[in-house]
Amino acid sequence: MDNDFSVDLDDIIATIRSHDVVIARFVTVHRRLLFDFRATSSEPPLVCAVDPLPSIEARYRHLRELRPGLGAPPRLVTVFWPRYVASLAGTAAWQAVRDRLITAGHPGAVARAEAALAELIALERDAQREAILGGRAFRTIWSASPSPR
Repeated sequence: MDNDFSVDLDDIIATIRSHDVVIARFVTVHRRLLFDFRATSSEPPLVCAVDPLPSIEARYRHLRELRPGLGAPPRLVTVFWPRYVASLAGTAAWQAVRDRLITAGHPGAVARAEAALAELIALERDAQREAILGGRAFRTIWSASPSPR
């Protein structure tokens, strides 16, 4: 079950269409989804899962290291997706990502974007499994076995 937080899809789609670098934050996973739509004839757009960083300056440094041929973008924009990662896949926002990658002339980038999204979906499923079964980030409050009274 997804939460009831509203998502302004039109605003997210407009952001995806109008900015070169967009970072999506999620409620259920720690990692982010980085969309870097900048491209050259030899370097396709990049969509990948990235770790959070402590500051915007660190993110700019990371982008310069990740894509040295492109340098730092003029602007970074972050969007927050307050629902399950998997719910992004069937939206017009994800279609806007796909469309932008194809329009850039790099249709192979779509498969890499799908793989990055699948990675985050798998992380989300692992976190859900740990929450149910108990795991390193979760602990049981109530025991399933009866306790002595």
